[in-house]
Amino acid sequence: MVSGSPETASIDTTPATPQRRRGRPQLGAPASFWTAAGVVVVALWASGSPALIYPLYEQAWALSAAVITAIFSVYPVVLVVVLLIFGSLSDYIGRRATILAGLASILIGVLTFALAPSVEWLFVGRVFQGLGVGLALSPAGAALYEFDRTGKRASSVNTIAIAVGLSIATIVGGALVQYAPWPRELTFWLLLAVAVVLTAIAFFLPAHVRGAESQGRWRPRPIHVPRDLRPMVITSALAITATFGIGAVFISLGAQIVKDVLHTDNALIAGLVLAIGSAGAGVVSVLFNRMPARMSIVIGGLVSAGSAALLVTSASLSSLPLFIAASLVFGLSSGLLFLGGFGLVNQNAPAHHRAGTIAVVYLVAYVGQGVTAIGLGLLATSISLRGGLDIVVPLLVLLSLATSLVASLVGRPRPTQSTPTSPTRAVTVD
Repeated sequence: MVSGSPETASIDTTPATPQRRRGRPQLGAPASFWTAAGVVVVALWASGSPALIYPLYEQAWALSAAVITAIFSVYPVVLVVVLLIFGSLSDYIGRRATILAGLASILIGVLTFALAPSVEWLFVGRVFQGLGVGLALSPAGAALYEFDRTGKRASSVNTIAIAVGLSIATIVGGALVQYAPWPRELTFWLLLAVAVVLTAIAFFLPAHVRGAESQGRWRPRPIHVPRDLRPMVITSALAITATFGIGAVFISLGAQIVKDVLHTDNALIAGLVLAIGSAGAGVVSVLFNRMPARMSIVIGGLVSAGSAALLVTSASLSSLPLFIAASLVFGLSSGLLFLGGFGLVNQNAPAHHRAGTIAVVYLVAYVGQGVTAIGLGLLATSISLRGGLDIVVPLLVLLSLATSLVASLVGRPRPTQSTPTSPTRAVTVD
């Protein structure tokens, strides 16, 4: 996915400025930076938007836990395919065009959920959500780094945006399910309205990354990471996979876990409890944004193992305090792992291959998330939810510990000619 010679393009370190092309005004660097953050928010909001509505689908259409997790898992499966084929697309045709294509697909997926009369529509909606997030997430993450004039905010803002998107999905979704009319539809109509506004703003993003033109015309390519970057990519992928894997447990069956632990059907309470981890990740990204990336991963992996252990213990004992503790610790670990994982990519990936490198990291992470969700759903159906947790969670603990170990052993990648050495970011221009 990352291909081409690093000598074929140089890194532009001039400030990003709004320009005009064919009469179209463009956003400046600060507005583009926050628009990219908004894309991450909407993408993660869309990915988690059905989380608190799954119990309603289960009641209305008599769905099993296996069907619910299958609906959830369609999203990462499609997203993985999109990353395999289109992960480096924005490095060639530009961030703006790829982000707009992703947002358009997200709009279709959300509209499908809003109108869904049967379970088949949910699968279709998840397909479009996976397609849209797969197209939009990597270029949005790359754009954050490229429009970050301070050179210090991209990783932390990316983590905050992820946390905000997931928190909105659970808190706002839970409130609308519990207290608003049309509990199965209203959250999607709200998300649709926000996404339409964001799409209109994103239309004015600058179009290209300078230096991309020298790579030639885009075509589907096999995944390839330059040798010097492979240790960094492996470490980053493990970090994001560890937190996505545990996050899959919270998101795919989180509402049911909360119901078993809290003995309540109140969707807002469930949403608030599930949002603890996401909110914690956002706070951590602000407090520890200056921590070195590798150190963040080492510490985050250890903390992640603790959060997984607390999660399975809380489910076994039906303990509300332990479940809240698990959520808080998960938020701490997620914040550290996101900061470290994306920080490594941002600091070392060449600008004209940055989105493709981010796509490789997301690819591995979403494979892990999909395997975790599907496996847990099948085990919950054939054994029980707690029995499934007893099998899946220890594997996630081992993954978290392995992440810390790899991060502590792997050295920094050797710089290439195209690796950024200046704190000033590569620019997007027409």
